[in-house]
Amino acid sequence: MVSRLIGAFARAFFMVLLVATPSLMLPTAVDTAQIVAFVAIFAGVMTFMEYSSSYPSLVEFRDAPPFNRVRFVALFVTVFCLSLIGKGGVEPTVATEFVTAVGQLIGASIDFPYSPVRLMVLMMPNGTDIEVLLAVRTAAGISYLTSLLSLAVFLITLRLFGWPTKTGAFNVWVNLPTFDPTAGGDVVQRLQRDGRINIILGFLLPFIIPAFVKLAADLFEPISLADPQTMIWTMTAWAFLPASLFMRGIAMGRVAQMIEAKRKRVAPVAKKPEYAPA
Repeated sequence: MVSRLIGAFARAFFMVLLVATPSLMLPTAVDTAQIVAFVAIFAGVMTFMEYSSSYPSLVEFRDAPPFNRVRFVALFVTVFCLSLIGKGGVEPTVATEFVTAVGQLIGASIDFPYSPVRLMVLMMPNGTDIEVLLAVRTAAGISYLTSLLSLAVFLITLRLFGWPTKTGAFNVWVNLPTFDPTAGGDVVQRLQRDGRINIILGFLLPFIIPAFVKLAADLFEPISLADPQTMIWTMTAWAFLPASLFMRGIAMGRVAQMIEAKRKRVAPVAKKPEYAPA
C-alpha cells in the first residue's frame, strides 16, 4: 500500500511538471500562469487517484511497464525540446541553439511533398511570416522524430523483451479497463479489430489533422502558432496522439496473440479423452 502511494505521488509530480514545463521556461502572462497551474494540479490529482487505487478506471496497461513510461518520456521530451526552442527566441543559450539546429535539420530533411511536416507548414494561413513557418517546420521535425523514436523503443521492448509477459502475470481487466470482454463477440477478434483501427488512425492522423485544421480555418478563426505555448501544445498533440494510437494498436494485437496462444495450449488438454480402467 505504501509503495503504491509513493509511486502514485511520484507519477503525479511528474505529470504536474510536464504540464508546467512550458510556463516555467517561457515568459507567461499572469492569467495564463493561473490556468496552467489549475490544469497541472488537476492532472496531478487525477494521476494520483488513478495509480493509488487498486482498481482500474481509465489508464490502460497500468501494470504492464514500460508502455506508459515510454509514452510519458516521449511526451515530456517533446514538450521540453519545444520549450527550449521557444526559449531560444527570448533567451538564446547553447542548449537552445543546439536543439533549434537539430530541429531545423530534421524538419528540412523530412519536408518533402505530401509529408506530414509539409502538410503542417501548408496548414498555416496565407501571409504567415516566414519566421513562423520555419519555426513550425522546426517544431514539427522535432515532434515527429520523437514520436517515431518512442514507437521504435516500444517495438524493441515488444520483440526483444517479450512485453508484457516478462513483467509478470498479465491481467486483461486491470490493463484494459475500457475494454469489456463480455460485450459480445469473440474477444480475440475484437482486440484484433480494435488494434487495426488504432494502427490505421495512428498512420492517418498526421495527414488528416493538418487538412482538417485547414478546412476549419475557412469557417472559424485560424489557429495562430506565433505564440510559443500554443505551438508547443499543438505540435505535441499532433505528433504524440498518432504515436500513442499506434502503440495502443500494437499492444492490443499483442494481447490478442497471447489469448489465442493460451487457447491453443488449453484446448488439447480439454479435449484429451479419458479412458475407463479395464
